[in-house]
Formats: sequence, C-alpha cells, structure tokens
Amino acid sequence: MLVATWNVNSLNVRIPRVEQWLAEVAPDVLCLQETKLAAEAFPFEVFTERGYEVVHHGQGQWNGVAIASRIGIEDPIDGFADGIEPDQDARVVSARCGSVRVHSVYVPNGREVGHEHYHYKLSWLNRLHQHLDATVTPDDEVVVAGDWNIAPTDIDVWDRAQFEGLTHVTSQERAALGDLIDWGLIDTFRARYPEPGLFSYYDYQAGRFHKREGMRIDYVLASASLAARSVVDLIDRNARKGKKPSDHAPVLAGFAS
Repeated sequence: MLVATWNVNSLNVRIPRVEQWLAEVAPDVLCLQETKLAAEAFPFEVFTERGYEVVHHGQGQWNGVAIASRIGIEDPIDGFADGIEPDQDARVVSARCGSVRVHSVYVPNGREVGHEHYHYKLSWLNRLHQHLDATVTPDDEVVVAGDWNIAPTDIDVWDRAQFEGLTHVTSQERAALGDLIDWGLIDTFRARYPEPGLFSYYDYQAGRFHKREGMRIDYVLASASLAARSVVDLIDRNARKGKKPSDHAPVLAGFAS
C-alpha cells in the first residue's frame, strides 16, 4: 500500500502537474491539502478516470482537504467526529481505505507566536487528538498524513537560527505534536532517515528551493502495526521542480501487505 500526501496549494492551478504525477507514481491513496475549492468545484473526473474514489471537504478559496483512493473509501468523516468542538475551517477529512483508517490533515499555520491563530493551532491539534480517541485506537491500522505546519525537531529546518521566535518550531507546537505521536503514531520517514537536510517545503521567495533552504513539515504518521510493515519512505523533490509547482513536495510512505 503506497500512501502519499501533498499540499497542492490550489488544486485548480496544479491539475496538469497532479495528472502527470498520478500517471507516473500511481499511489494507492493520496491525501491532498489546500485544494482551495468548494465541494461542487472539485475536479472529481481527474481522479475517477484513473480509478480513484474521492472524498473532499472544501470551503471555497481557502483550505480544503481530500482523500483519493484506489482501494476503496468507506465511512468518510468531514471535520472532527461528533461531540468534538466543530472546526471553523475545512482542515481534516478521514475515511477507511481498505484496512486502514486514513486522515488527511491541514494543520493551521499559526501566523505569529501568541496570535489568536497560534492558539487556534494548539487547540486544533488537541481536537485532532480527541478525534483519534473517538474514532480509532492505537491498535488499529491508522494513517494521519498531511501538512502539519510543524518542524518536529531542529534538523527539520534548514537553519534553526532563522526561525527564532517564529511559529513551526516552538516548544508548544512540538509538544502538541508529541502528544499525538505518543498516542501511538510513528514518523516512518524520520525513523528511516535520521540525517538533516531533508525537506518537504520550500518558500517561493529568495531561491529557497535551489539553495536547499527548506522545512520538513509534511509527513505520514502511521500506527505501530502499520509502521512495522514500512518498506519505503520518500520526499519527491522532483515534483517541486518545473513550471508552476506547489511550494510543497509530495511525501510517500509504502507499507507491505
């Protein structure tokens, strides 16, 4: 089972690139973030023509998350589970794909440390934790994948000094992420590749991509039973090249059956 996550930063803009990438890579499950489309505007045919079922949770020009699966989609949930404070944005969608409960997440950016959006980010991560508690157990086969807007450690940014006092690297954000991981999730990419300099996001400005000045903020977290069957992890840096790329590269994780 090959799972991918990709913040496409506006699906309408990236459709030609997404079509080419699907033809070349053909993941079994693709989690998308920042579709920036209302429900009725989603280009389902791009995926259905390639054998994918799709569930999309959108809200127009902002946010938006989706799951495209070639191994089935059952029991989809838009947003958080019942009983959890609803989210104001379209930032999480989940569904069962084969034997795995898959979540596509777009964690809030946070904007500035101390900003109300920063506190919303921390609250959102806590509600995601509640959502997992309400819908799955650590013993299940679970994937939570997406744009986390958190660099888990200092080696996940190109220069820690450049981020002093900024979001994405604060102890509060990392602690909230750590609580989710402690629930029973494993960062299979980092388990496989402990070295620095491996990034999934590069700002469009200042030639960051060509200077390799990026951040690793996109990742696939898997429950232990699934992570035990991890066979491949990859950041597809080539998909960040060329004409009109997203500022995020796709991240892939493969699991043996």
